[in-house]
Amino acid sequence: MASMRDIKRRKSSIQGTQQITKAMKLVSTVKLQRARASAERSKDYFNCMYETVNSILERVGHVEHKYLASNTSGESTGSGNSERNRKKAVIVITSNRGLAGGYNSNVIKLVTRHPEWKKEELEVYCLGNKGREAFTRYGYEVKDCNSDIVESPVYVDAMALSEKLLKSFADGEIGEIYLAYTAFKNTVSHIPTLLRLLPVEAGGADEETAGENAGAKETAAVMNFEPEDTEALDMLIPKYVTSLIYGALRESIASENGARMQAMDSATSNAEEMISDLTLKYNRARQGSITQELTEIIAGAEALG
Repeated sequence: MASMRDIKRRKSSIQGTQQITKAMKLVSTVKLQRARASAERSKDYFNCMYETVNSILERVGHVEHKYLASNTSGESTGSGNSERNRKKAVIVITSNRGLAGGYNSNVIKLVTRHPEWKKEELEVYCLGNKGREAFTRYGYEVKDCNSDIVESPVYVDAMALSEKLLKSFADGEIGEIYLAYTAFKNTVSHIPTLLRLLPVEAGGADEETAGENAGAKETAAVMNFEPEDTEALDMLIPKYVTSLIYGALRESIASENGARMQAMDSATSNAEEMISDLTLKYNRARQGSITQELTEIIAGAEALG
């Protein structure tokens, strides 16, 4: 059995850790309130942009454009297009710090455990140090890493990343672009999500949605562009990609703070249980020590008598 000194030292250490976890929980709670408000403000635009662009492209599936699925789904005729069909760029949003439960590991597993992806076909763009550390450790090609963007994301940062990826896509260096992030549902529910950004799937709605909207599509007006469909899509799709990246950053920050708040709350509760258990052990050890001392005193008195 551990001595009273060892128990007291361990109890003191756990109490210090508990103070830290309490402070981190309070900090995460304050950050969560701000991040949640920001995520909720941008969520409607995020969803509307995604639904609107997909709705538009469902009606213009005949248009040949460099960002539509028809440009990469056919057989390639040149080395550039062949490479384009194989290579995938994946934007992975994680945090710069740990102590957030499964927030980082869950979104990393979306990429590393994807059943149809091969490691050599991926180019990973890490937004957050934890993602960079994990993918480097697993042997993935980390094309770029930006740790500052996840601290306080702004639209300009998302635009710069979007332009870089779109240029690589247009040049045939990559064939698909994906976004892996953690969607914020509420304070306790955070959903790891993998979203395909490019090529945009024209007419790619699922059967259930298609059935619900069948009547609406029959009466939908013909989609017209001014001045030209190609020029309109050249302007619309980059804004679409940038908006999805920016919205994902906002939701990921809210999810990170929510996950860290839960993790620190659990750590604080566990520390409280450990402190109670150590207090009980200390009292038992102290009682045993007192009993032993009394026994020795009585035995010594009897020996003298």
